[in-house]
Amino acid sequence: MSDLLRIAIVGYGEIACRQHVPAIAKTSGVALVAVADPVKTPPGLPHFRDLQELLRDGPEIDAVALCTPPQMRHAQAAAALASGKHVLLEKPPGTTLSELTPLITAAQEAGRTLFAAWHSGYAAAVGPARQLLAGRTINKVTIIWKEDVRVWHPGQAWIFEAGGFGVFDPGINALSILTEILPRAVFVRSAALDFPSNREAPIAAEIELSDAGGLPIHAEFDFRQTGSPSWDILCETDAGPVTLSKGGRQLRDGGRLVVDAPDEEYPALYRRFVALTSEGKSDVDLAPLRLVADSFMLGRRRLVEAFED
Repeated sequence: MSDLLRIAIVGYGEIACRQHVPAIAKTSGVALVAVADPVKTPPGLPHFRDLQELLRDGPEIDAVALCTPPQMRHAQAAAALASGKHVLLEKPPGTTLSELTPLITAAQEAGRTLFAAWHSGYAAAVGPARQLLAGRTINKVTIIWKEDVRVWHPGQAWIFEAGGFGVFDPGINALSILTEILPRAVFVRSAALDFPSNREAPIAAEIELSDAGGLPIHAEFDFRQTGSPSWDILCETDAGPVTLSKGGRQLRDGGRLVVDAPDEEYPALYRRFVALTSEGKSDVDLAPLRLVADSFMLGRRRLVEAFED
């Protein structure tokens, strides 16, 4: 393989255009050399209708970034690994926990990297928040993660289909931060999921979680928010409140602003991916996905009014 990690993006939707392409351009040691998408044709790059055509007829590549809806990713990741490619999985990494186990095994057997890209865990304030909380007693955690689906996922019907996660598509970002900043593993105690009468995935959710020490954690996810999004995690501690805002980019310790950084999550993701491929390692953290799966298993289903995009 070349010293330069040659990567192709599969699925050229909004997240690929807005985040992956500029992040790759900012990251040394990696270059975008092709795109596979059934509809969009980016200028200046070789374009293929799907992954199979890319692997058969495309330029030499070392890795793929799978930015397709999660319902498609298992088959695509398996095909890419079988072809000797490293694989970056956009979040969520798949629709089920069980489908990821054989992918982890396949990557190990092929000597290739499989990377579950929990981008919110790489937000600038997450690491400092983890360090700050490590020296304190946490008494309560409240997560408010709400946004307007029409603004952030316009026309993306797959998100409300079975396996599309619904409001857990953004909500899992909060859970990926939660599992990073808390010192102990957490689990779901109960959940209530609001399903529009014409959809197969929830538009809102309320979840109660805890850790082995009984820490109360309350989470509210909602796709029906209008105006500015709310991407906040409040930790009440023995030394006062610690608040993560802006999806993990801003940190306050009481009234003191500790971190207020721009959005640089995806460049950090790609630096991590390049390092993993050079070291021959994988990184597939399943903790956030387990919490979503448990929410569906324990969740009380509530029917709400039909949703039309």
